[in-house]
Amino acid sequence: MKQCIYLIVGLFVLIGCTKANEAGGSDDVETVDLDLGASREGSRTDDEVVKREEEAIKLDGLNVAQLRELREKSEKFNFQTEVNRMMKLIINSLYRNKEVNTQPDLNIKIRADKDTGMLHITDTGIGMTKQDLISNLGTIAKSGTAEFLSKMQNAESATDLNDMIGQFGVGFYSAFLVADKVIVTTKNNDDKQYIWESDSSSFSIVEDPREDSLKRGTTVSLELKPEAKDFLDHDTVRNLVKKYSQFINFPIYLWTSHTETVEEPVDEETAEEKPETTDEDDAAVEEEKEEEKSKTKKVDKTVWDWEILNNSKPIWTRKPAEVEDKEYDEFYQALTKDSKPPLAKIHFVAEGEVTFKSLLYVPTAQPSESFNKYGTKTDNIKLYVRRVFITDEFNDMMPSYLNFVRGVVDSDDLPLNVSRETLQQHKLIKVIKKKLVRKVLDMLKKLPQEDYDKFWKEFSTNIKLGVIEDPANRTRLTKLLQFLSSNSGKLTGLADYVSRMKPKQEKIYYIAGSSKEGSSEITFFEAVDEYTISAIPEYEGKKFQNVAKEGFSLTESEGGKEQLEQLKSTFEPLTKWLADDALKDQIAKATISERLSDSPCALVASMFGWTGNMERLAVSNAHQKSDDPQRSYYLNQKKTLEINPRHPLMRELLKRINDDASDPTAKDMALMMFRTATLRSGYMLRETADFAQSIEAMMRKTLGVSLDEPVEEEEDIPEDGIPEDENGDIKDDDEREEEHDEL
Repeated sequence: MKQCIYLIVGLFVLIGCTKANEAGGSDDVETVDLDLGASREGSRTDDEVVKREEEAIKLDGLNVAQLRELREKSEKFNFQTEVNRMMKLIINSLYRNKEVNTQPDLNIKIRADKDTGMLHITDTGIGMTKQDLISNLGTIAKSGTAEFLSKMQNAESATDLNDMIGQFGVGFYSAFLVADKVIVTTKNNDDKQYIWESDSSSFSIVEDPREDSLKRGTTVSLELKPEAKDFLDHDTVRNLVKKYSQFINFPIYLWTSHTETVEEPVDEETAEEKPETTDEDDAAVEEEKEEEKSKTKKVDKTVWDWEILNNSKPIWTRKPAEVEDKEYDEFYQALTKDSKPPLAKIHFVAEGEVTFKSLLYVPTAQPSESFNKYGTKTDNIKLYVRRVFITDEFNDMMPSYLNFVRGVVDSDDLPLNVSRETLQQHKLIKVIKKKLVRKVLDMLKKLPQEDYDKFWKEFSTNIKLGVIEDPANRTRLTKLLQFLSSNSGKLTGLADYVSRMKPKQEKIYYIAGSSKEGSSEITFFEAVDEYTISAIPEYEGKKFQNVAKEGFSLTESEGGKEQLEQLKSTFEPLTKWLADDALKDQIAKATISERLSDSPCALVASMFGWTGNMERLAVSNAHQKSDDPQRSYYLNQKKTLEINPRHPLMRELLKRINDDASDPTAKDMALMMFRTATLRSGYMLRETADFAQSIEAMMRKTLGVSLDEPVEEEEDIPEDGIPEDENGDIKDDDEREEEHDEL
């Protein structure tokens, strides 16, 4: 059997516990390397004894006189000189976090006594012999304290200090982070019951007059420092235990009180006398009621009892086949406080370089403010080591795009004796993260379509961000993408799109916009869509082609190519005139379009330029500076004007410039079509005032209103609102009536 002296639960500092032999039997002990050897010193002076009596610590079953007698009889020891130096380093440098971990075994009982300022933690482990107390709680490291002090003093960083936790048996002394004095009462099957006491400068050991009151085990009693008295609060203790040890296999109890309403007998001597009456009937009724009246009363009474603190069961330690769906849902809701059941879950055991058990959930709805906290620490994944809670403040347990995943990870391979600060950098954490991500993505891939549709509605942006941020899993994430297809009007995956492609189609066509109008094949509506696709070079050998950029072609057959070349030749005068004359300051070039069906023309970006959608995103980015050179370069980049050779407006424009290249109406129409194409293609129109004037001029011509006809001047109205004539005289009613008739 093994003997362990554990660190305290959270703040409690020490809970010695181990697996015991059969009841009443002795144990073979493999001693943990926690020795703290000491040199014995003579007894203290009388003054020191008196002082200690004044500071007497109350222990169950011992009064002040008995404690005085024990201290007079106890063997006194001094810590090694190096230990005193080491103690200051431990308290001030090594253990900065006072919530020190523990690994409880069998059962633990905690009692907080506010009257005495004492915190007592009792376990039912195998306890320690007198020699164990001297060797285990007297020196640090069998190799002596010199090596430890040397490493402490030569540590270059906090990480170096934290790496020494657990290596030299110093964990017990973290008790003095919160306590001025520590008393250890222990009983081992092979020895009597002893009391070990220390104030961090020396320690004493004495036989306990209570004999074997513990039967077997250890009690650690802490006289808490004034600033640590809040750890005597029952709610504080309860919360700490539930935070760090709620899934320990063995029960942890807290001695606490609650109020109950109980029935107590009524004191007949003080009961009110029955009132006198002269009415015989009334007297008879009253007498009858008095007989029926209960002779007890209800009172509120404070009841003290042991309350179990860790009744939650670690269902992830069981085989998945043994856990019912109802249990999974109940555990999820207890873990997350989510009122809704989870959308999906995965329960697995990972083996290999590191072995761990994990239970992960996907919520039904996107947690509120998820993207406001994107990339920050989350408490969604709780890390346990041998069912002892370590931390939930990891940045790297899950990537940011999977920050919605909730659950637990429990490993026996991670060290319990390493601080939380350095555990995040442990190489095995990186291995665990890699496996967690792949398990989650596999789970999502296997979801039934109905459930996946619900998932996509809530978490589509997360998956798209994952494609951008996680190159290692980009292939897996790409298979999870869904976009709106113009062919079916429904969401489709890339695999479905590829399966419907024409035999000779070599590219996956898409367009990005803020609405469904003008969409082609795959349509993007979210701001992140184009960034996502730009991170994917190809899918199953098919490259992506933005139909709003150059390079788009649907001409596959030889006959189609010949027809296109003929159109280019026919419309060459128009494309040349647009680029070199009518729109030379607005476009880079003009060309025949293969993509347009109903529109006369469209504006498209170069292969490496910004589409209208990307341009809008850049302009609306509040964090981007207006004078950013890259931003200015793309915004001022000229686009290509593609014309539809089958559209009547373009055929009429070709006819006009063939007749007269200087036709002013043709130039006006070319400019108008460029501006409407700019808007239709999703770009921002810079000359909005000029565009408005052009529209107004067009409306005047359509309605037969002269371009030179001015806007009617407003009639002068005096401040009092009464109309006047040209001489400044007030108009009478007849004059105003005549004017109205003329109008």
